[in-house]
Amino acid sequence: MEKLTLKSLEERIIELENELKLIKESKSSTSTGRDRGPSSTREMTEDDARKVMIGELKTLSHKLAASELGLSYGQIYSARGGYTFKGVYAEMKEIEKKNK
Repeated sequence: MEKLTLKSLEERIIELENELKLIKESKSSTSTGRDRGPSSTREMTEDDARKVMIGELKTLSHKLAASELGLSYGQIYSARGGYTFKGVYAEMKEIEKKNK
């Protein structure tokens, strides 16, 4: 076993970083997954949840609503599915119940 030095550790870290970069590049170039839209640029707020569940963005797809607010598809999906913002989700369900 070779003696570990700061220099050898630094070289190994650089090697690993380069390998990781290659893996990420090959993964992104061969990805045939769905385009779920942009990544989130911020945290979703309760006001955002109201807009996408009971407000002006409720008729938009998850992807379009996310794009409009600078959020991710997953954030919209989670809110509309009741996984997050449970209070707003309950409001939405109550409104739907009244409208039937």
